[in-house]
Amino acid sequence: MKHARRTLAAALAVVLLLGTTAPALAAPPGLAEVQRNLDLLTTADGVPGALAHVRDGDGRERTLTSGTAQIGTGRPMTGARDTFRIASVTKPFLAVTLLQLRVDLDAPVERYLPGVVRGRGAGAAIDGRRITVRQLLQHTSGIPEYSRAFDWSKPFPDQPVGYLDLALALAPTGEPGQRWAYSNTNYLLAGMIVNRLAGKDFRAVTEERVLRLLGMTATYWPAKTEYALRGGHAQHYGVHPANPAAGVVDITSFPGYELGASGGLVSTPADLARFWRGLESGRLLPRHLVRSMTADMRPVEGQDFSYGLGIGSIPLSCGGSVLAHSGDVPGVTTYSGHSPATRPHASGPRPDRTVTVFITTNSNTAERARHLTAAFDAAFCSR
Repeated sequence: MKHARRTLAAALAVVLLLGTTAPALAAPPGLAEVQRNLDLLTTADGVPGALAHVRDGDGRERTLTSGTAQIGTGRPMTGARDTFRIASVTKPFLAVTLLQLRVDLDAPVERYLPGVVRGRGAGAAIDGRRITVRQLLQHTSGIPEYSRAFDWSKPFPDQPVGYLDLALALAPTGEPGQRWAYSNTNYLLAGMIVNRLAGKDFRAVTEERVLRLLGMTATYWPAKTEYALRGGHAQHYGVHPANPAAGVVDITSFPGYELGASGGLVSTPADLARFWRGLESGRLLPRHLVRSMTADMRPVEGQDFSYGLGIGSIPLSCGGSVLAHSGDVPGVTTYSGHSPATRPHASGPRPDRTVTVFITTNSNTAERARHLTAAFDAAFCSR
């Protein structure tokens, strides 16, 4: 089991000291291992607050918390209907939206964005005529990560074209389709394709086609000048990329709009459960399109997990796997996913279960990563 959990931690870590807090009360039956790891996070690991939300197919919901929502106040950690930045857990939403628009996955990006993807300098080999939409969603396009060239001390460029320009001047990560390399630039382009197909901003399209359809009333895209979080929420703590010399600070106020299609959504654990169940049930996409998201999972070199179209397949310590995504922006790390409604054998995760686990800082130490992923693992494996 320990080896499997190390594997899970390594798998989830590819996606991107603050005093001691008291652990929460006793966990609900069957979830003691989840609570134990949350408490380790907020005591031994110095995490301000941690939460795990578990929803079963019969509608039963359980929320476990540990730590505080705000350092120095003793305010209890927030709950399942309070907001937080979900970071790259945004990517499954974009993938679903693009598939709803009947995009041709095997068409070149050039068909939808003519002349847009043309590299220069070190990136001269990048060419949208040779890269497919599928490769964008799969992170096998070879287009590099734009944040490698981004300077937070300067004004934000026009988004998303300005960020794309940064990426196109960098060396590609490989030939199209050659290897898996996570890049937020892929999803900036996916958002641009949504804009082109729908004739409106991808934020409005996702709100209409996903959020409203599923009743995700607490989930939203921040406006351009909206730095604060809406509604009840815990404070987020991390290193601000514009001022790393300041160390760990309260980073709740953050330009989430700038994360765009690759990671800009704000949501709640309860709303994320609605999303995964909506995907599993076929409410968001026809069954054949849901299957297409996982039909061509690409193994990630050096890791024991695979990535499809906006979602990954993550192995568990109890056997089997779950569909999930992780997210990490300054001040928060989250893992969220869903287990199939049926399982092929007695072992494996509890069927038809959604789980979201997050901490209000980053899992930037081996201990934090291990305990956070262990909580995620135990939430699925517990009966």
